[in-house]
Amino acid sequence: MTVNLDVDDAVATLRLDRPPMNALDTATQDRVRELAEEITGREDIRAVVLYGGEKVFAAGADIKEMEHMGHADMVARSRSLQDSFTAVARIPKPVIAAVTGYALGGGCELALCADLRVAGEGAKLGQPEILLGLIPGAGGTQRLSRLVGPSRAKDLIFTGRQVKAPEALSMGLVDRVVPDAEVYAEAHAWAARLAAGPAIALRAAKECVDVGGETDLDTGLAVERNWFAGLFATEDRRIGMRSFVEDGPGKARFS
Repeated sequence: MTVNLDVDDAVATLRLDRPPMNALDTATQDRVRELAEEITGREDIRAVVLYGGEKVFAAGADIKEMEHMGHADMVARSRSLQDSFTAVARIPKPVIAAVTGYALGGGCELALCADLRVAGEGAKLGQPEILLGLIPGAGGTQRLSRLVGPSRAKDLIFTGRQVKAPEALSMGLVDRVVPDAEVYAEAHAWAARLAAGPAIALRAAKECVDVGGETDLDTGLAVERNWFAGLFATEDRRIGMRSFVEDGPGKARFS
């Protein structure tokens, strides 16, 4: 398999495994969607690490495969490509990308589907599709601009340039930079902390932020209001408030 799923104490690792560069061919894209949908439905998984291995996250689409595809082929395929990545973005649990080496083109777009990104000091990210006479087609023009702003997104997309980890951190493209050898451990530890949190409240928070970023303020507030009130029906809300009253903040052990 070109993508594998391992679960360790409620934290899933969704790992790309297509050496040497984890090129995202159609079979890999379909496998990503399959496993993302599995993660969504599994109650034993409470957080996810998206990982490409110690040397490279993903260097982009499989250009050798795409070279032989014409307009009609890509019209038929482009929706499935986007749907594979969207399945990751819509996992209703915290998803953390552990980025080592290159995350370019489709690799960068896949990292954008995570909620948070940890990058190694040697990581390089970018959207080089313009250098092939193309534009990003797996969500890059949309998710990148929402994350770093339109001007910075246009700079990366128009030029196709790669950014090193410090610049990626400064523009908000990644959230933490650590030594390359510590990337996976840092991402897994972060995911483990989130996995111990209140699962339904985390799902609610993710949905509110994501939906709010795609709609008007009034609609976003309505989504937030409904989730906020609904969480008062959960056992985790009772546990959290009782723990706060009896032991102080930050000591609750959620169900």
